[in-house]
Amino acid sequence: MSIRVTYQEVHVSRAIHVFRTPDRFVAGTVGEPGDRSFYLQAVQEPLVVSVLLEKQQVKVLADRMGLLLDEVARRFGAEVPPEGEDVRDVAPLVTPIDTEFRVGTMGLGWDSDAGAVVVELLAITETEVDESVVLDDTEEGPDAVRVFLTPIQAREFALRSARVIAAGRPPCPLCGEPLSSRGHMCVRTNGYKRGEIFGAAELEEE
Repeated sequence: MSIRVTYQEVHVSRAIHVFRTPDRFVAGTVGEPGDRSFYLQAVQEPLVVSVLLEKQQVKVLADRMGLLLDEVARRFGAEVPPEGEDVRDVAPLVTPIDTEFRVGTMGLGWDSDAGAVVVELLAITETEVDESVVLDDTEEGPDAVRVFLTPIQAREFALRSARVIAAGRPPCPLCGEPLSSRGHMCVRTNGYKRGEIFGAAELEEE
């Protein structure tokens, strides 16, 4: 008696979470200054999606979003709110936080038909991501979160993100390095500091 075994190749489509009219899209942190984890969280009831990323990624996204808003106002005459100082949404992240993925590639664009800023966050992968999959619904590529923001929401995101980043450890007034409760060896006063050679994974989070 012989048994024939057959195998069927299964293609798993990527997951793309799309928020066209989000109730909320914010940056936030978990942990104390010096040991903070940074998240972006999109909320459109009842769906809540949270992704983990580096502080520098939050800064880059917020900075470029501000530049995009200025460019959209200049080129397309879109109504864009000016930079303000007040952050209306100061509430913490929705908990419990269930991390969807860690962010690798980020995309940013303007949808003229919707009059919205489009943010795309792609999961980190072991291989380099083809730029063609950014803001695209192709089945090949990493999981993604795509969020459509009004200019007001986009400006609010950029402003809150700047506040979140600045809420870490205060910088040393001499060298600019973040101060720590464990002490600080200032390169300006001591002429050297420990750990000048290190890998990216060894960088202490601010």
